[in-house]
Amino acid sequence: MTTLVVLAEPPVAGETLPELHEVLPPEDSAELYAAMLADVCELLQHGDADVLVNYPPPEEVPDGVDPEAALCEVIEPAVQSPGEVRYEAQVGTSKAARIGNAVTHLLETEGEMTAGVVEPTVPFLRREHVGSAAMKLRSSDVVIGPSTDGRITFAAFGEPIDFTGVLEPPALETMTARAVDAGHDVDFLPLLPRVETPAELATAVSLARARAAAGRLVPARTATQLSSVDLPQSLGDGGE
Repeated sequence: MTTLVVLAEPPVAGETLPELHEVLPPEDSAELYAAMLADVCELLQHGDADVLVNYPPPEEVPDGVDPEAALCEVIEPAVQSPGEVRYEAQVGTSKAARIGNAVTHLLETEGEMTAGVVEPTVPFLRREHVGSAAMKLRSSDVVIGPSTDGRITFAAFGEPIDFTGVLEPPALETMTARAVDAGHDVDFLPLLPRVETPAELATAVSLARARAAAGRLVPARTATQLSSVDLPQSLGDGGE
């Protein structure tokens, strides 16, 4: 069973998903983040992954916020087995370092066969994607999930790589190059959208509504939040 690390932050109005504040009230941005995080963690556990939530140390969150308690409040009602979700403070001075520390510790210290990281803002990740990654790890040392603008949504490893600056844009190419340089085979998951900018929000709204209209699965909590989003005309019609 793969252990997947979710690099999460406690949802705080005014601090969470700041790029969305130009089209969403800060409170709605925080609620959308919480919904996506809950949907992702539920999906990972349903996909038979062990979930490890990595959160910022207390000194990096707003005063008065207990990051672990805030994240537990979001995640525990969403997952089938809340007692099996692990929570640990992030270690490292950058996001790349924190990914590297978490993955390397799982592989080399805890003896996990495979370990990975998942962005909490990828609500359209599905169980079949997690299963596909597990299958691909049987023949490839590294599996990467691409997103738009050369970013990544997901990365799983059977062997560690040099994680120093591994998210340098375009992160997809940087991480792939590091894996290849280490002599590892690399495979990929389908491209999935992250939801962090106004344009990505418009994509998510359209995708959620289209899937719902077609009777297809949607991330329930995220779709509820997106259903009430009133996008500016320039975003809602693609600017045409």
